[in-house]
Parts: sequence; C-alpha cells; structure tokens
Amino acid sequence: MKPTATMKRRLLVTTSVAGILMVAGAPAASGQTAAPAPATDQTGAPADVPQPRTETSQEADIVVTGFRASLNSALNVKRNETAAVDSIVAEDIGKFPDSNLAESMQRVPGVALSRGDGGEGRQVSVRGLGAQFTRVRINGMEGVSQVSSTDIRGGTNTGRSFDFVTFPTEIFSSLSVRKTTSADVEEGSLGATIDLRAPKPFDQKKDFVFSGTARGIYNDIAKDIDPRLSALVSKKFGDTFGILGTIAYSRRNIEEYAYSAVDVVPTYIYGQEAPANVPRVATDPLIGSGPNRSLILPFCTPVGYVYRGVAINSSGPGSDANNCSTNNPRTGTIAAYDYIMSRTGANGRPGGGVFLPRLPRPVKSVQDQDRLAGTLTVQWQPTSDTDISIDGLYSRFKVDRLDVYFDARSFGRALSNNGQPLTSVREIAVDDNGSLINGTFDGVDLRSEMQEEKFTSEFKQFNFNFDHRFSDAVRVFGLAGVNESVLDVDRLQVAIDSNDTRNWTIDFRDNPDIPTIGYGIDTTNPALFQYGPPLGAEQRGQLSNFIRRNRILSKTFELNGEWEPAEGFTVQLGGQYRTNKYTARERQLTNTAPLALPAGVSVSDFTFVTTGVGKNLNGQLQDFVAVDPDKFRDAVGFENYTYCNIECARGTIGGVKETYKSGYLMFKFNTEDTLPLAIRGDAGVRYVNTDLDTYGPISRPNPAGSPFSTGFEISNVSRSYDDWLPSLNLAIDLRPDLIARIAASRVMSRPSYGQLIPAGSANLVIQTASFSNPFLDPIRANTFDAGLEWYFAPGSLLSVSYFHKNIETFIQTTSTLVPFNQIGLPLSLLANAPGGALGPNDLFTVQRSNNTPGGDLNGVEVNVQLPFRFLPGFLSNFGALGNFTRVRSNINYIISPTLSVTKPLVGLSPETASGTLYYEDSRFSIRSTVNYRGAFLTAVPPGSQDADASINSSSIFVDASASYNINENIKLIAEVSNITNETNRLTVDTVRQDPLYTAYFGRTYALAVNFQF
Repeated sequence: MKPTATMKRRLLVTTSVAGILMVAGAPAASGQTAAPAPATDQTGAPADVPQPRTETSQEADIVVTGFRASLNSALNVKRNETAAVDSIVAEDIGKFPDSNLAESMQRVPGVALSRGDGGEGRQVSVRGLGAQFTRVRINGMEGVSQVSSTDIRGGTNTGRSFDFVTFPTEIFSSLSVRKTTSADVEEGSLGATIDLRAPKPFDQKKDFVFSGTARGIYNDIAKDIDPRLSALVSKKFGDTFGILGTIAYSRRNIEEYAYSAVDVVPTYIYGQEAPANVPRVATDPLIGSGPNRSLILPFCTPVGYVYRGVAINSSGPGSDANNCSTNNPRTGTIAAYDYIMSRTGANGRPGGGVFLPRLPRPVKSVQDQDRLAGTLTVQWQPTSDTDISIDGLYSRFKVDRLDVYFDARSFGRALSNNGQPLTSVREIAVDDNGSLINGTFDGVDLRSEMQEEKFTSEFKQFNFNFDHRFSDAVRVFGLAGVNESVLDVDRLQVAIDSNDTRNWTIDFRDNPDIPTIGYGIDTTNPALFQYGPPLGAEQRGQLSNFIRRNRILSKTFELNGEWEPAEGFTVQLGGQYRTNKYTARERQLTNTAPLALPAGVSVSDFTFVTTGVGKNLNGQLQDFVAVDPDKFRDAVGFENYTYCNIECARGTIGGVKETYKSGYLMFKFNTEDTLPLAIRGDAGVRYVNTDLDTYGPISRPNPAGSPFSTGFEISNVSRSYDDWLPSLNLAIDLRPDLIARIAASRVMSRPSYGQLIPAGSANLVIQTASFSNPFLDPIRANTFDAGLEWYFAPGSLLSVSYFHKNIETFIQTTSTLVPFNQIGLPLSLLANAPGGALGPNDLFTVQRSNNTPGGDLNGVEVNVQLPFRFLPGFLSNFGALGNFTRVRSNINYIISPTLSVTKPLVGLSPETASGTLYYEDSRFSIRSTVNYRGAFLTAVPPGSQDADASINSSSIFVDASASYNINENIKLIAEVSNITNETNRLTVDTVRQDPLYTAYFGRTYALAVNFQF
C-alpha cells in the first residue's frame, strides 16, 4: 500500500524524535526501542510519552527519561504543529514537572502567573491577556474551575477564568498552550486555549503499570508537615482493551501575614446637605449656599481654629466647642491642621493633597486546604483504525480559612460614619506627592475584624470519545460529555470595636511598605472592646453572614470528519452543540445589626489573642485580640438567627444560560511532496450562534405591583448574536532545521457570568453601588502572528515570535459619583444605613459594566532550549532553557462621561521572563527555575479617589527540585519553592505608589518518594 501524506508525517515525527533522543541520554537495558512521537489527539493535547526511548545503537542502548525527555517530547509537539503550540509533558508516569499546573506553565513563553493564597499559582495570563481571556479544556471539553479567596485577590470567581489550584498535577499527563487558533478549535479565547489531558491506558508502554508518590510538605511560616499522596494504576487486557485510574490527595496548612491599607484616600474639605443635628458651619463658594448646606473640614478642627475668617470649633453630632464628638476632646494642633490645609489636591480643594490609608491594618490568614481528585478511563481499540474511550474526572478542593484584621477605620469614612471629621491630628508629615510619612492622631476608632470562610469547589466530568478511520482518506471523530463545577461558600464576618482611642501613631520611615503602628491601648485586652447594637451614631461591632452556591453545568456534543481527496490535502468539517448554565444563589442574615449579648456573656468569652503578627511582619505591627468564630456562635446562639433571600434586598439570585451552535470548514495542506518549499498549514472559517438567557434581581423605584416589599423583582433578558471567525496557520519548512510561521485569525471572548446577570446592589457603609449588564457584547479582536524557529541541534531550539492583536471592543467597569436617589435603588434601603445617617442626596460611587473602545496589543517572544551535549564528560548532562516576552498595549479607559485615559491593559506585565538550569544523568537530576513578572495594573480606575490605577508590583520567584533514582523502581524527590522569600506587593496610583498590600507566605519544602512497577 502506498504511504499517504499522513503516514509520511507520522514517520517523520517518529524519526525526528528518535534522532533527538539518541544523543541526549544515558545507558539503559538492551532491547529497548524508540517510542513514537507525541502526536496530538482529537482533544488537541499531545499524546503521552511517559518513557521516551531511543532505538538501539551498535555500542550501547541510550535512554532518556525525566525532565530532559519531557522537554524533548514537548519540543517535537511544537515542531510538528501548524499552529503556535507550546506543550509540557509528564517527566515520568504520574510525575508532572512541577507541583502546580500554573507554575509549570511559567516556562512557556508569554505565560505569566497570578498567585493565590499561600503563594500557590492560581491563574495564568497569556501574552498579556488575563485569565478571563484564556480558555481551558479538560480532555477536550471546556472546563471552568471556581474558588473563593480574599477580596484583594478577586473574591469569589464568577467569571470564566480557570483556577488551577483546584486540580493536582498528578492526575494529568500533559498540557498544551495553543496561542493561535484554527477553525476546528472552539471559540472563546482571546489569549490562548489550554488543553489539559489525563493519561490513558494505551499511552503506557507496559501492560501493567503502578506508580505511587508520597510527599511531606513543610512551610517555614506555618511550620507544619502536610501530606500529599498520589497513585496511578493502568492495566491493558491484550491489544484491544485497557483501564487506567489515578487518585491524588493532599492536605495543606497555610499561614500568611500581610499589611493592608484596603484603599488610599485623600483628605479634603467638602460640602453636603447637613443632617438636622449638624451645626451650619459656613457658607463657602466651594459648596454654594442653601438652607441646609454645611462645610465639613478634614479631621476635627483644633480649639480656636479659624478658616477664611470664620472661627470653627464645632463638627459632628453631640459635639461642643471642646469636643469632636461626645466625650471625644479636641486635641489637634493648629500647626498640623494648617500643614494639611496648605496642600491643594488635583480637585483644587485645600487639603486634597494629603493621602492616607483608609483602613491601615495587619492581616493574619490561616487556612486548611483539603484536595482530592482522580480520573478513570476505559479505552477500547478493537482495530488500529478505531479508538473509543470513556473518561471520568472528579476533583474536590475544600478550604477552611480564618482571616483576622486590626483596623484603624477613621480615615476613609465621612461624618455620618464617625470618620475623619471626628479625629484630631496632633502631628503629620507627607512626602512631595502627598503620601503619608508619619502621623499622630487622637479619636481613632479601632476594630478587630474576623472573617471565616468555608468553601468547597467540586468539579465532575464524564465524556465519551470516539475516533474511527474508515479508510486512509476518511476519518470521523468526536465526543459527547458533561461537566459540572459547583462552588459552595459560607462566609461569616464579626467585628468588635474600641472607639475614640488616643495616641494612635503610624510611621513609614523604617519601611516604605509596612508601617510601624502604635495603637495607644493594649490591643490584646478584650475588656477594651465592645460588641452590641449601635449607641447613637457610634457602632459597637459588626455582623454579616452569607451562604452562596455558584453552579456551572456544561454539556457538549461534537462531531468532526476528515477527507483526504489527494495526497497532502485534507478537508475537515464539523459541528458542535454546547450549553453552559450558570446559576448563583445567596442567602444573607435577615438582621445584620449586632444584637445585645446574652446576660453574663462578655467579649472575652468569644475572643482569643493572635500570635505571629509581630514576628512575621518585622516587629512593626502587633498581635491583637480577635473573634473566635466557634466561640462566637455559641455565645450568641447563632443557630437561632434567620436568613432571607431577595425579599430583604440583601441576597443574590440569578443565572445565565448560553446555547452555542457552531460549525466549521477547514482545509489542511502539506506541500512537501509537491513543491520545492514544504508548506504545512490550515485555513478555514468557524461560525457560531450564541443564544443568551439571563435573569436576576432588578430594583424598581416604585414597588407597586412588585412581589417584594422593597421594590425588587426578577428580570429576564434574552438575546442572540452571531460570529464568523476565519483563521489561517502556515508553517513553512525553509530548511530541515528552520521553520517560519504565520497565523491570522478573528477571535472573540465572552463576558463573565457575573457581568451578565441583570442585578444591582449597594453598600451603605462605604457608599458604593454596582450594576451588571446583560446586554454586553463579547470582546472581539483580529490577530496576527509571525515567528521563526531554528532547531539548530538535537533537542535544541532558538525561536522568536511577533504577535499583534487589534482589540475592537472591550468591557470596562466605569465609576461615577451619583446621588443615591438617582441610581435606581429604592430609597427604603437607606433605612439600613449605619445610624440611619444617609440621605437621598448623599453621593455614591456607582460602578457599571459597559462595552468600550478597545486598543492594540503588540509583543515579541524569544525562546531558547539548549542541552549542553557539546561539553565534555559529565558537563554534557547540563542544559538550560529560557524565554523572554515583551508586550505593549494601549487601552482607552473611560473614567467618567467626560474623561478618559490611555493605559496598558489590566493584568498585562510589559515584561516576563523565565530561566531554568538543569543537570540530569541516569540517576540524579537537579534544576532551578527563576521566574520574573513585571509590574501590572490590576484596576483602572481603581475605585480610589484621586488615583489613576492600582498596581501589582514586579516579582521574582526562585524554585528548585532534585531527584535520585535508587533503582529502576524507587526514586527520591526534594523540592523547594520561593527560595528568596518573595512577597506579593500591591500599590495604588502610578505616581505616588502608595502601599496597598504586602503579604508574606514563606518558603515551602517537600520531600517525596516515588515507587514504580
């Protein structure tokens, strides 16, 4: 039979793999032969090569295993693809190169890592485009993985981004990052499509395989030894049937310490409609005049202070000439007050050039993680032309987290919340940009806040795959499957207060990231704190609790066909029907105001004293009294508290159902046998129709006819849109060792689920409101890629790529200041304001999601992979790999209806780089990896007043691992992460760079033993 072009390509791949592996390895037992190359299957992921081996030589057999073999396998996947694809293949059976999937991908050019709790890799961005623009497929099906986290790290995931922390690496055998698309790849990605693939029985060389690994993990902050266990069992029954299962379990205790400002706010004078009990201080051109207009100055004015010729000694409810408020004496100095008023902010108002942390506080986070996952695959190959498999996957990620904070909460609040105007300034100094250097204050309200969160993220998948070749020219393949992602969250927040404390100090002179804070009281004494109903306008603690469930159910049916009418030319067409159903449910407490403690119960009965804050934050912040959640529930009889849903306007209910109907036509070609210049490629077009049905709670100013007393009702929105998505990929074999690549396509990425639910809500404490938008259009872009790859030696690569994306549309959350009576929520909600002090004309910062103009993104990637086989002796066992990516973008951000700014894309690091140096012989392997990510914007605008953006600072993480083969069945492994004890640091405003958040999570060590049979 004459070999077809497809058969020739397979032969070429096998030969090239054998040639590369032949020169790179170490001696092995005789009789071993070359393994086939890692061709891609119908899921788009590389097939596995757990133990790549070379063919027999005359002198000795040569074998390559471990990290070097993983690199070689991935390199050949890249070389033989027509699209731009980078892969990572398991080093060995059940052994991925890294302990976290996201951390593995840092070695892929253009991939940047976002770290979650405990410093573990959580999400990735590709070529400057964040996690929300990256699609992840698991065994060929789109997957969504949800987790919850602290609000500063994104809170509860309601989008399409994938949280890699929920899955252990041990249940996967390969991943691939597809940076350019083809017509047969489902739409939805702006940055990349990442394929995760679980192992299958016929990927294994032996009929029976067992691999097990046991790890002990130690973190130098938590100081606990945690277990991590995994196993893989595979059995083939003859040449036609096989079954494979994996299981992985880990438990981890995390401790993390941080300084957090929450926000940085300016001090400035402002006018408002005064509550009836506030004296009318002055009429001023800055605020106009009127019967109820008043002038509120920053902080409590000193005794005898004069402003524009008017003596001002009064400010705040219950005050007199000698007090800022009842029993809160005026102690500020005129010198300090004049210093503040002498600085003019961007808004032209005196005092607006001084910027203070809104809630300066130490943070201690303790969490217990419990992760269980497994796969089960049954595979049937009755003939060499037929492959049928049934795949099941399950993952459960369970977290119990306790966060405790100690806030100074007077600086970011208005008069109605007993904020700045009730605080005296005795001493203050700022730098040239107005950022706080140090200060001494009286009348500061302190709060010890506890947040307990328990969440469980479950992922289930079941799919059926089939692939049958009717002849050399005709092939049919496809899949049918379902997966479900469920996130259950239970969050309890309790706070205790110590109000009007004196001699509170803050000082950034010793450390610009973490201030030294003195509280003026014994922060460990529970007798100094209160919990109970408000006393007038003064709060005495806080209580909130919600129980949330987010569920995403996806169903997919896909059918594809290939026809090769002539050698080197293939027609492929197919269709797909998918549904995604997202539902959100939330219940909150009916009454969130703290109730009086039962008789005989005091704060000391449900509190404890934190430990480790001073030690782990350089002695600049203090241990403090904190609420114990279990003791609190017992003390207040929490089981008797009741919950409500939407009927009390403090719950969330909503959903999104999407139906995708798509089809594609694609032509694949290879001119190696017909033209002097071999050109491999594909060209095609994909059509997709998206039907969208959403529902959620929408407020109505007039509650007449509404089923709920507050004026809320369920709103339904349905819509549909179409997309035509052409694509082209060319790989030009200029020489046997030199490949040029060109690709162009039109791509789209859909809005997050949370943005599409028609809903609105308000936070009456910090005076904000937010609204989603079910009429959002997808983000669409035109892309172009060009690259050159030089395979200058076996196992070696030097490549450079250019990429351009013209982002036509974008989605932004725009912020505007709007009086409460104009934002569309019922005025009756104001009755829930703390102290009842808010009025209908009080300004709220309102955030809405809108489609806005996009912008261009351009970048260059450089990648090198080099085994040092040219060196003599043992030095030939060394090798290195590295990459560098430079990206630039310009996005027009809408700040207000009359103001916009041009800044880089949120989440885009202008430079990223990764470098690995390794040594590997037949017994011993060691490597170290350095990953750099440049600073990137996290929000524009950040929600802060007088700030242009919030920024995640640059970081350098260094990791290392080593292994030693005791014999062919037993291997010892050692790993260390974050060797340099790098921190996670956030700032606000690109000029001032005020410290917003600085976290320490320590170094992590692991020792493991692996058994294989």
